[in-house]
Amino acid sequence: MDKVRFGIIGVGNMGSTHAKSFIEGKIENGVLTAICDIKPDRMDAITSLEGAGDIKTFEDYKEMFKSGCVDAVIVAVPHYFHPPITIDALNAGLHVICEKPAGVYTKQVKEMNAVAEKSDKLFTMMFNQRTNCVFRKMREMVQNGELGEIKRINWLITTWYRSQSYYDSGDWRATWRGEGGGVLFNQCPHQLDLLQWVTGMMPARVRSFCHFGKWHDIEVEDDVTAYLEYDNGATGVFITSTGDTPGTNRFEILGDKGKLVCENNKELTFIRLKTPEREFNATYTGGFGEPEKETITVETDGENPQHNGIINNFANAILGQEPLFVDGVEGIRGVEIMDSMLLSTWLDDTVSLPIDDELYLSELNKRVETGRRKSGGGRTLSTDGTYGA
Repeated sequence: MDKVRFGIIGVGNMGSTHAKSFIEGKIENGVLTAICDIKPDRMDAITSLEGAGDIKTFEDYKEMFKSGCVDAVIVAVPHYFHPPITIDALNAGLHVICEKPAGVYTKQVKEMNAVAEKSDKLFTMMFNQRTNCVFRKMREMVQNGELGEIKRINWLITTWYRSQSYYDSGDWRATWRGEGGGVLFNQCPHQLDLLQWVTGMMPARVRSFCHFGKWHDIEVEDDVTAYLEYDNGATGVFITSTGDTPGTNRFEILGDKGKLVCENNKELTFIRLKTPEREFNATYTGGFGEPEKETITVETDGENPQHNGIINNFANAILGQEPLFVDGVEGIRGVEIMDSMLLSTWLDDTVSLPIDDELYLSELNKRVETGRRKSGGGRTLSTDGTYGA
């Protein structure tokens, strides 16, 4: 094939953004040939765009799969449907890009991964923040040993301010039944993925304090503080909220040889110790004092292609032109961390990872059964300016 034929399942906020990227020619080796949504007016808004061309429309994604008009699909529907639709697409012989998060609970993500590992088709997650030059550089420095042994990981990410109107824009938003969670599942999947991807470390134990509907009229979490423990002795804190304005975005990784600080996904500083802390601690005899240090502004390659970078890589990988950047089965790691934070709060206790899949699902279902049913909404909101570019 010359170009990969893509279909998009779900053309709400993110799906419509992806559709516009194809229509505007931002996907070099991909073409949008089909879209699917249960709301025809959303599809009409896409097909009426200038330059849209001949895009087939479907209200049933399985009919799209049978049509023979797509080679790959982007799954951009509410979270609970990510695994089942991805499984159906892989079983139909299609390549799949799945929007974040990989799913709502670990059991369903493991079922999806099992199918993906048996399939000969490519599967990736829309972890567009991994394309950010700053996070790629941080991962490189950690892997190269420039920080030494990691001792502490902190991320304060509260630049997610959302008004009540945001939550009222869809009947599935901010409900246990429709979304499966709040700020952790909607705003923070990228940060929780990066937390483990950049450091190469998954927490072993989590104690969290999630507040449900603290700042908004919603039933899910909109304010979270979590304490993390790692097997090597490192600790961490993750704080997030959709109720803070102005917010803060500061990611710190402290190692034996220095500290990396990322501000606002852009500015990267390395405070390098001239003597590793553990060595200084063992040999210094002066009482008060600490290792000499230098502050370095870290240079990167400046590239940050975001969603289009993931889609372009995926199309190129299908065509055999470059390796796949993100292995989709890695999506379970972020879901594991999200689930552990909610489970810790629900149980009012520290939980160990990997979590008990059945226990988590049982606790989630209790909330689903007693949760509210929203009506109305259905507005498609612009995502412009809501992610790095």
